[in-house]
Amino acid sequence: MYVQQLEEVTKDSDELLKQLPDRSQMEKLLIDINQVAVSRGLKVELFKPGQEKLNEFYAELPINMKLTGSYDAIGNFTSDIAQLSRVVLFTDMEITTKDGLVSLTTLAKTFRYLDQEELQKQQEIKMAINKAKKKSKEKDKSSKEGK
Repeated sequence: MYVQQLEEVTKDSDELLKQLPDRSQMEKLLIDINQVAVSRGLKVELFKPGQEKLNEFYAELPINMKLTGSYDAIGNFTSDIAQLSRVVLFTDMEITTKDGLVSLTTLAKTFRYLDQEELQKQQEIKMAINKAKKKSKEKDKSSKEGK
């Protein structure tokens, strides 16, 4: 029974990981996002990927975006992005209107999984942090005992 559950969980997590591109696929994802905007007739006023933030097994890439067009084009764009096979989240959304046009300013976030080299580096960093914490606790303990 546990073996079957483990197989199911492994299968599910593998499917979720497939939604995260690897490092080599990130450029294509950024191009895809930009092309979706253009194909919907939106003016891309800002499309600026930020600094990646590394986490335990994935990296988060923020993208500052400002798109202008019709209300329908903005809505269709967000719908199209939701249909991508990759995970893209819109945060800090601001929608404004001026002269009959709608502007969407947002911080989009997309994610990729870390490759083996990056995972190993993350593991080394984690071990170094734990070692430093342990050393600090021992130092605190010995200084308290010495008082």
